[in-house]
Amino acid sequence: MATSLARISRRCVTSSNLIRRHFAAEAVAVATTEAPKPISEVTPSPDRVKWDYRGQRQIIPLGQWLPKVAVDAYVAPNVVLAGQVTVWDGSSVWNGAVLRGDLNKITLGFCSNVQERCVVHAAWSSPTGLPAETLIDRYVTVGAYSLLRSCTVEPECIIGQHSILMEGSLVETRSILEAGSVVPPGRRIPSGELWGGNPARFIRTLTNEETLEIPKLAVAINHLSGDYFSEFLPYSTVYLEVEKFKKSLGIAV
Repeated sequence: MATSLARISRRCVTSSNLIRRHFAAEAVAVATTEAPKPISEVTPSPDRVKWDYRGQRQIIPLGQWLPKVAVDAYVAPNVVLAGQVTVWDGSSVWNGAVLRGDLNKITLGFCSNVQERCVVHAAWSSPTGLPAETLIDRYVTVGAYSLLRSCTVEPECIIGQHSILMEGSLVETRSILEAGSVVPPGRRIPSGELWGGNPARFIRTLTNEETLEIPKLAVAINHLSGDYFSEFLPYSTVYLEVEKFKKSLGIAV
């Protein structure tokens, strides 16, 4: 009896192994003969806006207002100009600056410069009754990280780094504002004086030599911006050929 049971169990195990091998062979055959699934490719639409690597626009028109930039003005690639902004000849706007003319006009005069990470804005109206637009006249240097809002800076002035000019403030010609200064709304900085502090206070009168150096600084920055301007050609890749030529001559790029 025991011998017959052992024989039956051996036969069952053998038949189950044969069935497993049969189904495994069929699965392999189906996998090898099955056609590969087509890879789905997403084709971009031809009218899709082609963003650059930064994902931002340099010139942003708002309604009927389009920023105007002179031919020989330098505007860094990651600058944002929006709305009623006018950048005149020889001026320069450096990396990361934002000029928001969405509420009122912003004007950057001849041979003036707005340096890195500055924010220039204009309000609808000024509480002091003065013009709410922001005017930066000719030969003006605005230091990095400064904030200017609905103010007027007359020709040949220097605004120090990290300075804040509030609504209706006025910096008269040939004046210097020290770094980190805050000019309250409606405050006037008289001509030919040095001011500084929070709030800004009179420090001393500028010498004749100091006032003569103010436009020279603006001109020097204008010449420096020319070197940057030649490296950022908007519709060409000539700079790649220039770099290749420099490497062939052994010049470090």
